Formats: sequence, structure tokens, C-alpha cells
Amino acid sequence: MKKTQNVIIKGTKDGLTLHLDDICSYDDLKQEVERKLSSSTLFQEEQQLLSVKVKVGNRFLTNEQEEELKDLIRQKRNLIVEDIETNVISRKEAEKRCRETEIVPVAKVIRSGQVLEIAGDLLLIGDVNPGGTVRATGNIFVMGYLRGIAHAGSAGNAEAVIAASVMKPSQLRISNCINRAPDEMPENESRSMECAYISESQQIAVDRLQVLMKKRPNLTRFEGGL
Repeated sequence: MKKTQNVIIKGTKDGLTLHLDDICSYDDLKQEVERKLSSSTLFQEEQQLLSVKVKVGNRFLTNEQEEELKDLIRQKRNLIVEDIETNVISRKEAEKRCRETEIVPVAKVIRSGQVLEIAGDLLLIGDVNPGGTVRATGNIFVMGYLRGIAHAGSAGNAEAVIAASVMKPSQLRISNCINRAPDEMPENESRSMECAYISESQQIAVDRLQVLMKKRPNLTRFEGGL
């Protein structure tokens, strides 16, 4: 039976990529990295500096293990470690993402001069009065009148959306895009819920709520703001 390789080295136009097995023990992995780098004639013959990307899949590496792997690779004079890529995030990063992607419900009226700012998606049960501001890193859903300012995707998320029971804002912002409401609203304006999103032309578009199923299908998967 052929032995599975724990380390696969592939050359690219930008340098080298090391694919490291994410199931074997770390000690076995480290030994094979050292053995293959030491036995390869490619590194001995190549004179110019080579950039190396290391992909470890679903393996979690401590800071000490990352530095140890980098040191093993740097022993070759012409190798420079550009990055170590992993599919696993730390608990601290996971907790941060959870905070940023959760839906935060708030029941209150945002009055003139007040600013409500949260990380994640905002579900406001109440009105945003003229002069009031709501801001979220994710989406904004207003179960009431939106007459003030709403800024969704405040951390740069251009996929964020704004929805309101009655959309009559003084200003809409999504990421870095800004859209002022018209000075006059039609007398026979619809009372159905509307939404705002960044269109393909990179402008904020306001449409009926139902279009979000096509424009932002991820919303139906209960995904958060980022």
C-alpha cells in the first residue's frame, strides 16, 4: 500500500506552495517538511528568492508552531515564507465574528439627535424620527417608519441592505455609498415594506422588499451581517 504524503510541494508562477496534511501528527508533519526541503535539489539550484505559501487545511496551529514551521522553511537561503493559510480560526476570532454577525433586536424610538450604533444586524422595532440615526456593520431592518438616517454595512460591507415598513429616510448609506431621499414624496406612496441595496451600477436602489430574495439570496439562509 502506497504511503500517503503529508507534504506536497507545488511550483507556481509566483513561487512555491506547500500543502500540508491536516490529519497526521504535528511532529510527523514537521519531520517530513524538514526532510523534503533538505533533500530537494530545486532549492539548492535556484539562486533567486522564492516566495512560499503554506496551506495547512483544517489544522489549527499555535503561534509557536507557526513560527517553528517558518524557521524550518527559512533555513533554505532562497525561501521566504509569504503566508500560512488555515481554514481554522481561533476562539477569539470566532467570538468576534459571532458578535459581528448576530441580529441585535432593539425596541425603541430613535429621536432627533440620537444615534443607535451596533455591530451586526440591527432589528429595530420602532421608528427612526427625522434627525435620528441608526448605524450597523451589517443589515438594518426597521419595523416602523424610517424618516432619519440609516447607515448599513458601516464597516465596509457593500452587500448589506436596509429595509423598513415605511421608507421615508432623509439619507441612506450602505458602505461608502450615499443616497438622499427625494425632496417630495408622491401622495399615493405605497405603504408596503421597501428595501435599499447597492445595485450593479454601484448606486443605492430602493425597491419592494420581495426583490431581496434575488438580489441578496444569503439573507434567506439566516446569515449575519459580515
